[in-house]
Amino acid sequence: MDRDSTEALVAQVREATARGTPLRIVGGDTKRFYGRAVTGVQLETRGHSGIVSHDPAELVLTARGGTPLAEVEARLASQGQRLPFEPPHFGAEATIGGAVACGLAGPSRAWAGALRDYVLGVRVLTGDGRVLRFGGEVMKNVAGYDVARLMAGSLGVLGVLLDVSLKVLPRPAAERTLALDVDQAGALDRLSALGRTALPLSAGSWVDGRLYLRFEGCEATLESVERRVGGETITGAGAFWASLREQTHPFFAGVLPLWRCTVASLAPPLPLGGGPLIEWNGLQRWYRCAPDTPAFAAAAEAGGHATLFRHRPGDADVFAPLAPSIMHVHRDLKRVFDPAGILNPGRMYPDL
Repeated sequence: MDRDSTEALVAQVREATARGTPLRIVGGDTKRFYGRAVTGVQLETRGHSGIVSHDPAELVLTARGGTPLAEVEARLASQGQRLPFEPPHFGAEATIGGAVACGLAGPSRAWAGALRDYVLGVRVLTGDGRVLRFGGEVMKNVAGYDVARLMAGSLGVLGVLLDVSLKVLPRPAAERTLALDVDQAGALDRLSALGRTALPLSAGSWVDGRLYLRFEGCEATLESVERRVGGETITGAGAFWASLREQTHPFFAGVLPLWRCTVASLAPPLPLGGGPLIEWNGLQRWYRCAPDTPAFAAAAEAGGHATLFRHRPGDADVFAPLAPSIMHVHRDLKRVFDPAGILNPGRMYPDL
């Protein structure tokens, strides 16, 4: 059912602007842990939901921001399609707007591309009550300064995502996961070598001394891949990849904060203690360690950056510090889209 609550959301934002009242944007609230804590009146988007259009032939879907992510995926699956970036849900109430606002992607990220690469257009409610549309529903409409993709990963600090248009892709005919016993250095070397081939690799992860490789294609291709790569064929591997995407794998259990480090694929092991869980062709590495661990510095030394992904309430530094010039751009964008600073204030950095 298409439920358009644009007018009600605009009214609430304009009233908040007039009063200077901070707003905490809430969809399914399944990713509340991500980023810094926000104090404010809740702006609920779940009442603004529904799939506006889906053109299977053109591989485009448009949905309201409060539409359940599961509903979007079910519609696509019924047409043999999918969201290729595999967005995590982290709960049954996850929404498509929240997925885009957080900009997170699953195991396929290094091969399929980032979530922002699939954003064709958005309709956004700004912090001063304007409803703006950017982009469209075809790639040729994406020109100039790509504001639509700017919204991906902005965590709601620039605007409320009313509608999003996404490029989707067909589901593969089949997939197969192979597992090999190898140490961390060997896993990184193997992933690097595979990246230089034409093999249809769609996900790779190393954890607990095993390298898991997912390939997609027709059965004949996968038979050839298995003969070439070797290893153990994993039955029911979909559950394993889902456990990585949704962070239900045993690695993610525990009380220590969870760090996400994004570094060069062949960067040596980071001195953060404990064995990491590696994804994305070696680009993404997860660590369980204390919040005062020098992860920001270690990741920067390796040519990347770190994020305190899951943490205790009150931990101030969640995202890696930005260079002054980059922070200046962030502040300018915030002033343009949210002059009063009422939308998710402080979610990314204290003064944004």
